Amino acid sequence: MADLFQSESGAPEPTRLPEPSADEPLAARMRPRTLDEVAGQRHILAEGKLLRRAIESDRFTSLIFYGPPGTGKTSLASVIARSTGSRFEALNGVESNVAEIRAKVDQARTMRELRDQTTILFIDEIHRFNKAQQDVLLPHIERGTVRFIGATTHNPYFYVNSPLVSRSQVFQLEAVSTEDLIPLLERAIADPQRGLGKVNVTADPAALRHLAEMSDGDVRKALTALELAVLTTPSSSIDDQEPAIHLTLEVAEESIQRKAIVYDADGDAHYDTASAFIKSIRGSDPDAALYWLAKMLHAGEDPRFIARRLVISASEDIGLADSNALRVAMAAQQAFEFVGMPEGRIPLAHATVYLATAPKSNSAYAALGEAMRDVESGRTLAVPEHLRTKTRKKLAAASGTDEDKMRYLYSHDYEGGYVPQAYLPEGKTYYTPTENGLEKRIKERLDYWRSQFQSGPAKT
Repeated sequence: MADLFQSESGAPEPTRLPEPSADEPLAARMRPRTLDEVAGQRHILAEGKLLRRAIESDRFTSLIFYGPPGTGKTSLASVIARSTGSRFEALNGVESNVAEIRAKVDQARTMRELRDQTTILFIDEIHRFNKAQQDVLLPHIERGTVRFIGATTHNPYFYVNSPLVSRSQVFQLEAVSTEDLIPLLERAIADPQRGLGKVNVTADPAALRHLAEMSDGDVRKALTALELAVLTTPSSSIDDQEPAIHLTLEVAEESIQRKAIVYDADGDAHYDTASAFIKSIRGSDPDAALYWLAKMLHAGEDPRFIARRLVISASEDIGLADSNALRVAMAAQQAFEFVGMPEGRIPLAHATVYLATAPKSNSAYAALGEAMRDVESGRTLAVPEHLRTKTRKKLAAASGTDEDKMRYLYSHDYEGGYVPQAYLPEGKTYYTPTENGLEKRIKERLDYWRSQFQSGPAKT
């Protein structure tokens, strides 16, 4: 007798995911059903890419999708369930607990025994689970009771337990580009089953582009804004034609008035943007530096954090090539504290442009790093006898140390304020000046002093 859960071919009948109802938001109705419908993400889903091959061959175990909101992490998990004929069970890291995890696992075990069907257990915001909750998953992943797919907006290497990450393949999803969002919006307008195709809608290209750009790579936000624009715009007829809803740029601007900046105060967007800001200054690109500064300010970044980064960059990246950069950075920090926001952004911009256009040198920073490595890893050097305090010299003299070894030469007693004299027992060189900016003059002086020292110590 054939298994009631099997199709005529003998293969398990795949569980169908419920179709979205007409009452659901447009963003839910337009969730992709196939890999080709997924907006963007070609870096992991294009033909021949690892994730696509794994899905199409049904050869994967556990996956973690990491990326900004609205990039399709949940949608991709449901597409995988459809593509592999798997059951799809979903939990949320904010709302769910260990009991619910175990209940889902028990159901998966039962379905595997009765129907020989795999269950995909999708956990959204997996980073919200504590260590104990994440650890509950491990034995069931090991036994293959469930196929785990996690989604997170936080870097999994910091926010997800290492054992779970080590058992999973991590894929990073990127914000969806404007050029990928526009066809999706057009498809949503035309689709009569899941989209707005039953309504006569015409949209100006400029209106769709505005919605796509202002969504900042968030598919959900773009579709929500489109739906709001359609539902709130009355239909009208032109030249006795059939009444239609006409989406103009003005309507689009009203439907999505503020750009959604993906920026969390303690997450990847914060650190990535700050990194881009500093690297743009280091790379002498004032335009890029101003853009990243504007993004941080728009997103509500603490201006004091920005001021601190400017002060650090002034010494680390500009350094002795233009020592005035440090004064400008400190002045910007003090000016901000004096005037506050919003005007405080102006001295921050002043310092940003000054630093980006200043000559660059990291020679002092690099020299300190080399000296620190020697201190940490090498033998600790004793202070040369002639550089010790008078008290220490008296003790040494009483012990019979040669006084010539303890004689310190006072630099100001010599022409030019310099006298060849060893200040390190091994005479090692750490600081190598560049010829950038004002540091070129420092290099000339230092080359002269070092040549004098190599000629031999001063005669006394």
